[in-house]
Amino acid sequence: MESAHGSGAPGGDFCRRVVHRRTELGLSQEDVAMRAGMDPGYVAYLEEHPPVLTRSALYRLALALRTSPDDLLGSASGLPPGAVVTAFPHHDLRVLSRSECEELISPGGIGRIAFGTGGVTAPTVLPVTYVWDGDGVLFRTAREGVISSHVEGPVSFQVDRIDETLSEGWSVLIAGRGRVVRDPDEEAVLRAGLPLATWVDREDGVHVRVTAIEITGRRLSGRSL
Repeated sequence: MESAHGSGAPGGDFCRRVVHRRTELGLSQEDVAMRAGMDPGYVAYLEEHPPVLTRSALYRLALALRTSPDDLLGSASGLPPGAVVTAFPHHDLRVLSRSECEELISPGGIGRIAFGTGGVTAPTVLPVTYVWDGDGVLFRTAREGVISSHVEGPVSFQVDRIDETLSEGWSVLIAGRGRVVRDPDEEAVLRAGLPLATWVDREDGVHVRVTAIEITGRRLSGRSL
């Protein structure tokens, strides 16, 4: 029989989601146990006590309930990443090479730009959609916004990906220099050919280039004992 360790009062969001999904499918605890290769008593325990599950147990339970691990964990509930701790309590942390970092961030997506704003001692960090051009990142922002007003000079740009189900993820940090694209010809080329999704109206924004000086990264992998 597999074991899990719960704490606090019986029940919880995870337990309610398991019960709801099992009831929705018209399955008994014994049915779920047979499908997931678990002891019926363990399934009953999962429905009453918030558990710490192994990756294998979580996947088998999700498969038995014809749903996804993320749905059981409530990953779309608006909680910050990592608020629901599952899978492995032990981890391996590995430093990434620059080429590995570039490979991870090259598809583009959402990253965070960090910059100073003068009198504020702590840096301001804001999310943007970006593309990687081999030397750094490009993104579009409001022409008179806080980013375009303060991004000239030393900045940091961070991209990460966290998989709560697997307790795995990676983070890449770019240290570089920010520059608002002001040259009309360069701006015209970027407007015409840059495959950049943007949260800013294309007619009212400016492009920002962050030229990478140093790129560092780490990868976190869960492991069971």
